[in-house]
Amino acid sequence: MHLNAADLNPEETYKLMTGVVVPRPIAWISSVSGAGTVNLAPFSCYTIVSNKPPMVGVNIGRKAGVRKDTAVNIKNNGEFVVNIGDEDLLESVHLSAVEHPADVSEAELLGLDVLPGRSVAVPRIGAAPISLECRLHSITPFGETGAEFFVGEIMVFHIREGLLHNGKIDTAQLRPICRLGGPNYATLGDIVTMATLAQTAKTIIGGAPEAA
Repeated sequence: MHLNAADLNPEETYKLMTGVVVPRPIAWISSVSGAGTVNLAPFSCYTIVSNKPPMVGVNIGRKAGVRKDTAVNIKNNGEFVVNIGDEDLLESVHLSAVEHPADVSEAELLGLDVLPGRSVAVPRIGAAPISLECRLHSITPFGETGAEFFVGEIMVFHIREGLLHNGKIDTAQLRPICRLGGPNYATLGDIVTMATLAQTAKTIIGGAPEAA
């Protein structure tokens, strides 16, 4: 079977691609509106951008050509928090995707406690095992539907006690959730451990090498 991309409309392409690019980690983003409302929404087009400084990127599309509340808030105040949901928070992550007016706080609506940030004015979700306080680095538009790629520099990592061992996250203890196509999610499942491969040292351009 072959599909020509040019023959698909945006909705058809979205349905196809979200079933192809799986599983996808979920950036559960808290942001604050100009009126001080704490908005919360999940985004599954999310990835690492840089390790020095640490940066993450999130693609945020538009609804009927209009920026979503999260995009508006980040653009206006330059701050946001990426919260990592675990299995216990799956229902809350899913329900936070419901569209509400900008003056409605999804965190409050779902009974989720928030905690103040250390470097940003945006609070994090208290129940989240990991939260990343971010300051906006850049916004890059892509495509014809108004999608924008937001890159944030991580200022502070909040990590639940017991998850970090020798500088690495214990993924089995984290119990992360991921997004599939449609209203479908997946949990970690079996972990397959392969032999460790030699890696080139991580370096700072023009500076001394970091540890591998």
